[in-house]
Amino acid sequence: MSIATQPRTAAAHPTAATSTYHHHLGTSVHLLPQTDQLRALHTVIRDRDARREDFVFYAGRIIRLLTEAALNLLPFEPYDVTTPVGRTYQGLRFAENLVGVPIVRAGESMEAELRAVVPGIRIGKILIQRDKTTKQPRLYYTAFPEDIATRQVLLLDPMLATGGTALAAIEVLRDLGVPEEHIVFVNFITCPEGIAAVGERYPGVRIVTSAIEEGLNENAYMMPGIGDFGDRYFGTDR
Repeated sequence: MSIATQPRTAAAHPTAATSTYHHHLGTSVHLLPQTDQLRALHTVIRDRDARREDFVFYAGRIIRLLTEAALNLLPFEPYDVTTPVGRTYQGLRFAENLVGVPIVRAGESMEAELRAVVPGIRIGKILIQRDKTTKQPRLYYTAFPEDIATRQVLLLDPMLATGGTALAAIEVLRDLGVPEEHIVFVNFITCPEGIAAVGERYPGVRIVTSAIEEGLNENAYMMPGIGDFGDRYFGTDR
């Protein structure tokens, strides 16, 4: 799958974060090709009046595209097989074991599509929530395979806004010995501020996303935005 190098939704007024994310495009930041089909899918799920079943279905289609693009960034090794007519096909297979790590709870919306593409993949979990007093991300729960330090990690979370939660999750993985270069952050939508935050602290982490927003407003909401992805996906929005 080819990766686009320029988004259609750039910030109207360049900022330091905007300049930073442009620097990362095509290297550590991989944006899905901004095709008319992808924009049509986004049109459905960005509509505030979209039915939940439509939101889930069309979000799932985009998540599948993101998953395939993320897998294409992982290392492969030669692997030959014999075809039904007795010839040798010089193929490839994943060079290292994989693990998917959704950030609970919104990240779990991406788990089913990952399992559909990679049946039997190991799944870890990270639960991080913002402390009501300090406003800082707080780690509540983790569960990982014992050998996670030797695996390629697909970190799953649909929203990358300020980057606080993503940075906390990456720090957890790094503390367990996972190299930055072994982490691919599979993300539904992001913004220049989030890309800048992750890129500055963990430049080896690759980000795969379907849209780069204009930026954050004064309340740290992404604009034009999609709302609370987890609430809309799981039906807990009001």
